[in-house]
Formats: sequence, structure tokens, C-alpha cells
Amino acid sequence: MTNAVERIVRRVSSTRTFARIAPHFVPALDRAVHRLTGGRRLLSGQLLPSLVLTARGARSGQLRRTPLACMREGDPASAWVVVGSNYGRPGHPAWTGNLLAHPDAEISWKGRDIPVRAQLLRGAERDAAWTAVVRFWPPYARYQARVEREIRLFRLVPRDPGVAGAAGASGQVPGH
Repeated sequence: MTNAVERIVRRVSSTRTFARIAPHFVPALDRAVHRLTGGRRLLSGQLLPSLVLTARGARSGQLRRTPLACMREGDPASAWVVVGSNYGRPGHPAWTGNLLAHPDAEISWKGRDIPVRAQLLRGAERDAAWTAVVRFWPPYARYQARVEREIRLFRLVPRDPGVAGAAGASGQVPGH
């Protein structure tokens, strides 16, 4: 998977400049592409597996849609791991607080809407998942090095166990 373009993207996405500007345009572009393709594609999905998380706002109760990179997990790929890196900025992204308050959510994965339950990973389970996500996308390690907070990891598990396998294993990380 490592080619010249990916190496450049990894390097650029690890910078503080990218962390300052990306939150202002990457999610908006992803939402637009997602809408235009009927939920089948995300712009960022050209490089990393991606989904759109729909979660209830922690305080407002309003539904919030957030495009996120994800890592497939399980055998067969039965869950998704999402990383609350916030591009390596100091605060936790709002969507992580939303999942803490309202763990039942929905994802749009390759044109399918899948009800999920979010599980905040902690301890040894988080450590194992962190190792996997850093191997999957090395810039996460630089994001963590820049911030004092522990970056939150969530496992998104289908509320209907038969749904994940039917959603396809494309984007799965071998051995995870």
C-alpha cells in the first residue's frame, strides 16, 4: 500500500499546518462527495477506508454526521475502529463526546446504513488497538506525540451481528 503519493500524504498529514487547516475543508469535502455518490464514496476513502458516523449530540441531542477514517477489525471484519485524533490538536473531537453520551449510533459504510454501538477502548484492549491503528496509519503516532491527552479509540460494533459481514470486508486490515 505504500507508494510515493501515500508517503507524501502521510508526511503532509502529520504536520501542524495540516492540523490547523484540514478540519476546515476535509470533512466538508467528504460530506459533499458522500452526498453526491449516494453514500457509496468519501474523498478521503481514496486513501483510507472511511465511513460517515451519525451520532446524537451530547448536549443538543441533534444528529451529527462526521466523516471518519476507520480500520476494519475482527474475523471476518465485524467491527470498525475509529480514532479520535482530531488531527493531532489538543482537544478531543466533539464526536467522541457524543459517543460517550450516546453510544448507539449509525454508520454509512459503502452505501449501507448500519446501526452500531460504540465502545470506548481502554487498558490492554486499547493498547492492542492502538498498535494496530499506528501500523495501519503511522501519522497517528505523531498526533499522539503532539498532545497531552490520550487519543480516544472506539470500536463500532453492529447492533445486528449479521450486518457487518454482509457489509463487505473491503478495507479490512489483515490479522486484526
